[in-house]
Amino acid sequence: MNENTQVVTFQSSGSLFAVPVNRVQQILDTQPIAALPNSPAELLGLIDVRGESIAVTDLSELLSRGPTKDTSETRILILSLFNGRHTSTVGLKTERVIEVTELDEGGVKSPSEAGITTWDESVLTGIGRRNGDFVCILNLEKLFGEGVRRKLPEFATQRPIEAPEEFSLS
Repeated sequence: MNENTQVVTFQSSGSLFAVPVNRVQQILDTQPIAALPNSPAELLGLIDVRGESIAVTDLSELLSRGPTKDTSETRILILSLFNGRHTSTVGLKTERVIEVTELDEGGVKSPSEAGITTWDESVLTGIGRRNGDFVCILNLEKLFGEGVRRKLPEFATQRPIEAPEEFSLS
């Protein structure tokens, strides 16, 4: 990710996160979610988006920080994930969406460059700043790949891949 890439910034468990804007299909107000039996705490259930069943995951639960409490600012980001030759659509529940923006000058650093050496950094693409505050840029495929994604395939909408410019297919 280069430093001029636009991102959507949002808050979860008091921390700032971002994803590239080209991965966000839409941002929804909170709505009723149909619970799935025997699902893990982070997999909240399904919502209907224009006739498609979309699995919704709670980012705070996924990061082991407890459930996101619904407020008037709670949002669900509808995101595109890339898995081989297909894209999947999933929902990510967050405390609030802040803005579509570019990160501060100075670039995005890997977590190890930022001095974080004792933590599994695989769910992050990097760490940048916005208005001086740290912003963790999520690696969506890694975030959903380890635990939640194994439980999503039958509920995630899949279609042939249309990779954004920042991804190259070999």
